[in-house]
Amino acid sequence: MTINSAIKLIAGSFIIISVLLAHFFDERWLFFTLFVGVNLLQSSLTNWCMMEKILKKFGMREGGDSCSI
Repeated sequence: MTINSAIKLIAGSFIIISVLLAHFFDERWLFFTLFVGVNLLQSSLTNWCMMEKILKKFGMREGGDSCSI
């Protein structure tokens, strides 16, 4: 797994989990969904991603296009 696919997996998981938590427990969990969305938007505009830095430190390999199979 590449960093690019791991970031998509993590972001998607965070969004699904936070929506489920908001539905079943407290709607304030939607702020976490908003946080993930803002971070994705920010990384697309600035080309800087904190999760990418974290995954690199854990030794995940780089490469792969965002739409590769």
